Amino acid sequence: MQLRVFGRTGLQLSVLGFGCGAVGGFMVHGDPAEQERTVARAIAAGVNYFDTAVQYGNGESEKNLGRVLQKLKPANVVVGTKVRLPPSEYGRITDAVTMSLEGSLARLGLDRVDIFHLHNPITEAGGGSTLSVRQVLDDVVPAFERLREQGKIRFLGMTAVGDTAALHQVIDARVFDSAQVVYNMLNPSAGEDLAANYPAQDYGRLFDHSGPAGVGIVGIRVLAGGALSGSLERHPIAGPAPEPIGSALSYDADVDRARRLMPLVEEGFAASLTEAATRFALSHPAMGTILVGMATPQQFEDALAAVEKGPLPRAALERLSALRQPFSGEPR
Repeated sequence: MQLRVFGRTGLQLSVLGFGCGAVGGFMVHGDPAEQERTVARAIAAGVNYFDTAVQYGNGESEKNLGRVLQKLKPANVVVGTKVRLPPSEYGRITDAVTMSLEGSLARLGLDRVDIFHLHNPITEAGGGSTLSVRQVLDDVVPAFERLREQGKIRFLGMTAVGDTAALHQVIDARVFDSAQVVYNMLNPSAGEDLAANYPAQDYGRLFDHSGPAGVGIVGIRVLAGGALSGSLERHPIAGPAPEPIGSALSYDADVDRARRLMPLVEEGFAASLTEAATRFALSHPAMGTILVGMATPQQFEDALAAVEKGPLPRAALERLSALRQPFSGEPR
């Protein structure tokens, strides 16, 4: 398993991380024995980053990951979890952040987590479930720093969703060590310029900001919530089709566009769309580790096999770019 230096943290993370999210559902609803076997298999294969959140199954993902790690007792794994603040807590951010982390540590059975990510979308002015740039920098960051001083977290993280300009401001402030960034074959705008009128959020070459800031990148929505399988079918334990992030405004539209990328498979660049999507996410040098949601142990094996083939070759990336060109001008 290839390791990549993760921003300025000094960590070396496996290019494939282990996503414990609710979209795939494996670490929320999966069989406990299968969870243990698959995590053990991942560790044996060199996976060293495990990503969870209290929101995944209302704490079930954290509990299950904690149970498995206590049983296996692996050395040198890196664990990340998250806090999402409800608007009712915006007046007491320090206390709310602290309470959330304490609950996460208890479920995980840990004294500290390696990376603690803010899970709220970030906008210029805030409002609703979003936090403003000022709330993040003036309230959330000091709360996180206090927890770091107490030895309960090692590194500060953010989820880079919300308004592009706001995300750039927060990353440019150089206070976060990690950012979870949407990057996939339907929306590569964190890493390259989008064509005019392309039907997706333009993240404005966010990697051009994260690199100089020393921010490590966790690739999220690598499979666009499952849409880049090209199938509307979902596994029984997977979550319902998720709200798209950064791409089309509906899951069905994402699936439709994903199917239009099938020439990558038909022309021999990859064995499946999911393989192509997984390898695409590794193709940008800014990427630290990617998360691929899973519902079954086999889906982990598929992700591992894809990663072991390495990034897509230049010819595949050029073909992909050509296949995306007709999307421009379509309604989002």
